[in-house]
Amino acid sequence: MPATPDFDLLIIGAGAAGLFCAAQAGQLGLRALLIDHSPRLAEKIRISGGGRCNFTNREAGPGNYLSENPHFCRSALARYTPQDFIALLQKHGIGFHEKHRGQLFCDEGSERIIQMLRDECDAVGVQRWQPCTVAAVHALDQGFELETSQGPVRAPSLVVACGGLPVPKIGASDFGLRLAQQFGHDLVTPRPALVPLTFSEQSWAPFAELAGLSLEVVVSAGQGKQRTRFLEDLLFTHRGLSGPAILQISSYWQPGQAIEIDLLPTLDLAAALREAKSGSRKQLGNVLGEWMPARLAQTWLAQQGLDGSRPMADCRDKDLEALARSLKQWQLTPAGDEGWKKAEVMRGGVSTRELSSQTLESRRQPGLYFIGEVVDVTGWLGGYNFQWAWASAHACAQGVLARQQQLSADAATA
Repeated sequence: MPATPDFDLLIIGAGAAGLFCAAQAGQLGLRALLIDHSPRLAEKIRISGGGRCNFTNREAGPGNYLSENPHFCRSALARYTPQDFIALLQKHGIGFHEKHRGQLFCDEGSERIIQMLRDECDAVGVQRWQPCTVAAVHALDQGFELETSQGPVRAPSLVVACGGLPVPKIGASDFGLRLAQQFGHDLVTPRPALVPLTFSEQSWAPFAELAGLSLEVVVSAGQGKQRTRFLEDLLFTHRGLSGPAILQISSYWQPGQAIEIDLLPTLDLAAALREAKSGSRKQLGNVLGEWMPARLAQTWLAQQGLDGSRPMADCRDKDLEALARSLKQWQLTPAGDEGWKKAEVMRGGVSTRELSSQTLESRRQPGLYFIGEVVDVTGWLGGYNFQWAWASAHACAQGVLARQQQLSADAATA
């Protein structure tokens, strides 16, 4: 490594984690270079939250994340909290609002977050090469050299913040995963998460015409202690199910496994049907339509072989009990999911077994760091993944500073 490298750290990936890490490093007095192959900055921020960027969640904590090591994210999340990022928005005069269950969105849109991160980087002299591709990464005695489309560049520390595989149309790739493997890191098999689930054409045919219909449900999946449930909105699509409920459970669902849906989670349906039978002259379809969308009620009764025009008083008790069970415990097995093109995040990634939870530094290659989505830490829907980006970037910048100080001390005593 030359005595005077070009930068103190190189960051591959100018998304949420990369931008924030560069800004944090610059504020610590480090010389940072951001490299990204895309001509546009932070495309995933731009399209997130319907264009309003669900930038964090007030309640974010370790329990909101999936990983083979569920405790790995604890340190970084504790040292950079949602309140810390909120304070940064307030410093920049960015308005925001809480939409649902702690989810915070920008009032004026995602572009304000991107501009804030750009301003934070510019204020501390962060340099950015964009668009710029990285052809090769070489380890040196005390650092790295990158071969790029703008020429070679060197630094003692390299931060991999290139995200995961979702939404390939905006430039997502497996570059970060391949780089991890180059340096001997294991991967937890990547798969789409926060993604709509699909069903075979034949099994879904009775429900395809319900596309666009939504309602609040409880959805669950998994076995024993691993069973997980969410109370969220469900959306019927032409090919299957989507909406927050399904996106949430998709991160926990395993191929071949059934999911279970309670379509009327706030109602004791069996008791309500018994009461309606004893005190109502209405037809079964009309009664059911008082508690759920009429189209769904009609379709459901047809699937159960029940006549919606039948007066409640004429309905058999066992039929009403079976109807209640079917709506409260709808079990169905997805054929698959909508894949990377519709997934919001990636589950899996660089194994945390060989990363420091304090600094995100590789235990295999000194000076190599992995942050954000490329790491095997996956948040729930609702701002949690952005909070991991901010927290892991902050921890990484602190780690790079400590490493830089140690290198300087070693050089002074050499």
